[in-house]
Amino acid sequence: MPSKPLRPCNKAGCARLTRERYCDDHKQLNNSYDMYRGTAAQRGYNARWRKARASYLSQHPICIRCGHVATVVDHIIAHKGDMHLFWTVSNWQSLCNTCHNRKTATEDGGFGR
Repeated sequence: MPSKPLRPCNKAGCARLTRERYCDDHKQLNNSYDMYRGTAAQRGYNARWRKARASYLSQHPICIRCGHVATVVDHIIAHKGDMHLFWTVSNWQSLCNTCHNRKTATEDGGFGR
């Protein structure tokens, strides 16, 4: 059976080739971040959030940036584990997926950072 082709490590600036997402040097760094971050449910994105999100999107169905159909309820100010800020509705905004991805990458320091 053929093996996966070698490709560069996903760690920024690392040119080592690997068959996985990260080379051996950066595999542990990525795993420790994921362990620290916790699961989506541990971060508050549970059934209660899904219900609140659906309600908010039904009341605010348009992306505030581009005018397309909103699919994401975004926290204007990143809550970083602060559950009071997480549940503050005035800190929520409706975004389409494209605008949310752009905001996360530019304003919040990128995905997973």
